[in-house]
Amino acid sequence: MIMPMALEWEQIIVDSSDPIALGQWWAVALGWVVVDKTEEIVEIRPAPDRLPGLLFVPVAEGKTAKNRLHPDFRPDDQEAEVARLISLGARRAEPVQEGQHWVTLFDPEGNEFCVLAEPRS
Repeated sequence: MIMPMALEWEQIIVDSSDPIALGQWWAVALGWVVVDKTEEIVEIRPAPDRLPGLLFVPVAEGKTAKNRLHPDFRPDDQEAEVARLISLGARRAEPVQEGQHWVTLFDPEGNEFCVLAEPRS
């Protein structure tokens, strides 16, 4: 019998050209708190003692292709949440197509994320 390893999901690393600004943007967008910040990095979490977090780190190269991993969020009100995120500086990636239940947005550095509609019944 194979025993599973005891792994705890600590964080996701987000490469960024301006990790402080992007981390602070995501903290506001998610309503999370900054738990660590230096001149180069910022880590945010849902609460100081809750995991996983997001750790924003500097990279020299810019984003050149679609992210291979992106978060999906399901708010109570998709339309209101999309409007709120856009007011914070997100951009719409493409128009919503007929029957599509998500809206793809870009954060200020062009990283994709989706805002889902209410669960279908």
